[in-house]
Amino acid sequence: MSIFWPALPEDCTVAGPDGGPHPRRGELIGRGPEMGQIMHALAGARAGHGTALFVTGEPGVGKTRLATEALAVAAETNMVTVRGRASAVGSPVPYRPLVEALLLLSRAGLLPDPDELGRYGTVMGRLLTGAPDPGADAASHLVVAETMLRLLTVVGERQGCLLVLDDLHDADAGTLAVVDYLLDNIEHQPAVLLLVTGCAPCAATELASRARRRDAGSVLDLDPLSRPDVHLLIAAELRVPPAEVCPDLVHRAIDSTAGIPFVVKELVHELSGRPAGPARHDPGTPAVPATVADNVRRQAERLGPLGRELLGTAALFGRRFALPVLERAIGRDHAELSAVLRAAVASYLITPDGPGTQWYTFRYPLAAEALLDDLGPGERTRYVRRAARALAELHPGLPGTWCEHAAQLHEHAGDTPEAIRLYCEAAGRATAEGAVDRAVELLIRAHRLVEPDTAPELRATVLECLLDAVARSARFDGLPAPAALLTTLGGDGGEHDIPAQRRAGLHARLSDLATLTGRPAEALWHLDIARALLGSHPADRYAALVDLSAVHVELSRLAPDRLRTATRYALRALHAAQRVDLPDLACRALLLLGQLAREQDEPTAAAHFRRARAIALARRLPVPRVAADVHMAIVAASHDGRPTRIEEARQEALGMGLLPLTHETGFVLALDRIQRGHYDEARDRIREAAADASRLGLGRHLAMLRLADAVRYAHQGRRAEMRGALERLTPFLDAAPGVRAMSYGLARAFCSLLEERHEAAGQEFAQALAYDAENPAMGGFGKHGIILLLGVLAGRMGRPHHAEVTRASAGATRWNHQFTGLAHAVLLGREGRPDEASAAASKALEAAEPFPMARRLCLRLVAQSAYDDGWGTPVEWLREAEEYFHDAGLQAVAGAGRALLRGMGASVRQRRTGTEQVPADLRRCGITVREFEVARLVAERISNKDIAGRLHISLRTVEKHVASLLHKTGHPNRTAFATAARDLVA
Repeated sequence: MSIFWPALPEDCTVAGPDGGPHPRRGELIGRGPEMGQIMHALAGARAGHGTALFVTGEPGVGKTRLATEALAVAAETNMVTVRGRASAVGSPVPYRPLVEALLLLSRAGLLPDPDELGRYGTVMGRLLTGAPDPGADAASHLVVAETMLRLLTVVGERQGCLLVLDDLHDADAGTLAVVDYLLDNIEHQPAVLLLVTGCAPCAATELASRARRRDAGSVLDLDPLSRPDVHLLIAAELRVPPAEVCPDLVHRAIDSTAGIPFVVKELVHELSGRPAGPARHDPGTPAVPATVADNVRRQAERLGPLGRELLGTAALFGRRFALPVLERAIGRDHAELSAVLRAAVASYLITPDGPGTQWYTFRYPLAAEALLDDLGPGERTRYVRRAARALAELHPGLPGTWCEHAAQLHEHAGDTPEAIRLYCEAAGRATAEGAVDRAVELLIRAHRLVEPDTAPELRATVLECLLDAVARSARFDGLPAPAALLTTLGGDGGEHDIPAQRRAGLHARLSDLATLTGRPAEALWHLDIARALLGSHPADRYAALVDLSAVHVELSRLAPDRLRTATRYALRALHAAQRVDLPDLACRALLLLGQLAREQDEPTAAAHFRRARAIALARRLPVPRVAADVHMAIVAASHDGRPTRIEEARQEALGMGLLPLTHETGFVLALDRIQRGHYDEARDRIREAAADASRLGLGRHLAMLRLADAVRYAHQGRRAEMRGALERLTPFLDAAPGVRAMSYGLARAFCSLLEERHEAAGQEFAQALAYDAENPAMGGFGKHGIILLLGVLAGRMGRPHHAEVTRASAGATRWNHQFTGLAHAVLLGREGRPDEASAAASKALEAAEPFPMARRLCLRLVAQSAYDDGWGTPVEWLREAEEYFHDAGLQAVAGAGRALLRGMGASVRQRRTGTEQVPADLRRCGITVREFEVARLVAERISNKDIAGRLHISLRTVEKHVASLLHKTGHPNRTAFATAARDLVA
């Protein structure tokens, strides 16, 4: 994998992981808990209580960096700090880290006088001078250990002492014997032992394990950094705030370094010295930082010639490799390789991947790259040939992911055409398994291998596959540069040019991408070129592609007949795809036909979706199968009001990397949340999805999500915020078909109704209808619902209009049924059929149950007609609506409800402080706050006289309140009221 320095686009920002100030270069990051334990130990040492701490972890994880931070913290509190390091370089020096620590104390003038140590002063002198110990045996180790213990006691007497012994995995046996003694005796000394060692099995790690078991020391095992910590580390190394770090750089650092701080830092330093450039790095520039490469090289050399051969061959396969293939390629059996494998694992170059010992991975991808870069040309060719032969022998036909491995081998061998072919085949398999993102990555690799002299047919194949994958995934970052596209699509008429009809198919694909990104003019431009290239006798496979693109382009045109024309193109594409047995294109055509038919003829639409799903299942096409599931779930939810299936289908699409389909479904779910009154949940969905759509460049879906945001504000009566959302939508009005009509019908008009501006709402619905006539919308905007209800109430519409609307499938959805059902009730009432009107209203209001705002708006709209024509329960309806709108802060429509109640001679609830204490059922009866206070005492069977005394009001006032209570609640006497209301007012 190649690493490159990503350009920083203007919007390439991300919030800092902790929201705080950016870290300083050199600041310790991601080791808060470990430093907490160290600081606790240091505080104990200053109080005379010693502690031992082992710091372990893989190479580069920051063990020495943590020890350095501990030394700095200890020095700030005036503790004596001393450090020694073991080394495997040169001849062994007995007690090397201890001697180094003594020399450091001596240079600092902190070494105590030998007399202060008594008879152990001479031992200290021998250590400093290197004089031989005549009794160099186990007993002498104890003497040295006791000398060091007494030394720590003396130097730490005032403020405590911190002794750091680094790289103990390289220490001699004598040093480890001394450390073992110190562990058992440090507890009552004013000192902290900080012992740093690797985690590969050795005497030092065994010592740490024994210390932990006998509670003689604690072990701080350092893990790689988390993603937020890598983000902070990069910011610190670049000396910029976290918000200025490109997210792509963070992603690449995590993916390439596995969060190992040393590798992260070196990679950032390597990249920061490069200019921003294209994704494919200059082959002359090393992909791996020199320091990292040197470190990997040293680790590999320690494994010997067989180890280098094993790792060099493994690196040809990328990060992950299969041991059986390596055994066959190298010609060694498992027993011969087991020792080398164990050593490689112990060095943290590789780690087992999954159960058993069949698969291994490099600890981080840069290690594989470093090993690959180290292979000479002849050595690499020899390794590649052996590995390719072994792969073909073990896995004939290259099933599963072996095809991808074979592609990598041919790439390393310089067999570019075969590598491209295999990458394309592997991408097709990944798509068939639902791994769309993986398919894109493979195709990007294939396209990067394309050179000017690559065969035109092969160039076209790669580009076709890549454009299809990008359309499914919205991975527009994988698209080739415009110049490369022109090279492929152009042609001078020579014999090596791509055939015209095949270029037509490529332009059709580019038209689809332009539609996705919200650029209809560009989509039309590509479509026109495609049509010109097809000629008069097009092949069915290319004609189908062009017609499918024409469907999307047609939907963006300003033409009253665009839906009919789009349907004609989709049918033609379906027939062409069937003639040449192209199931993927047939499924795409069926899905489009279903979407085009859904509003007017839902049974036909559902049949198209089911047929597409059946073909996808039979031909093992997961992408159209998931798309069919999404559309079938949307149809079902529009009637049963249960969006669970939509969310399940959306999650599956997201898991497969089908981001355009995911965001299309997200828009449907956002509208559902708005209709159900879950405005905060809708807000969170919209904001998250809009940010992602903006990042991806999905202009069409961003338009729909910004429309949903405007609808969210409108349905809460928040006009100022709605206007702001509509202004943000304005640049995208042409990016998605039908947005203009929906912005008026779903947003502006609803907001006007909640403000009791019915004339303005009528004009806005009329504008929505005008836009729909000019450019018919595929989404609902009120045409099959509330517009009919308002027209019937105003007397502009009657039975013929109702029949026309309800004939369309859209009029039967649960959302629209509340409006069409009440319109039917109003017409029945005017026809003198009150019982039938009441029954129709009950069914409509039952459908409206999940939609709290729309239900109450309906009640407010139809109440006067119901009252005038004697059907339904208009007073109860208005009280329910008034209460809802008052609680929602929508005073205009709440006030209209109260005015209508007064006109009907019904009692109207007074809006006084404390009304929230009145139970909802009593509020609907018009019970006031004071009446509720009386009601509670009546329910306790207290006399009127006592009630007057308790509330400090006259007896006459109590009697009036009691009479009002009985009248409003319909009870014959106070005893009946008290019996019924006891639980209610308790």
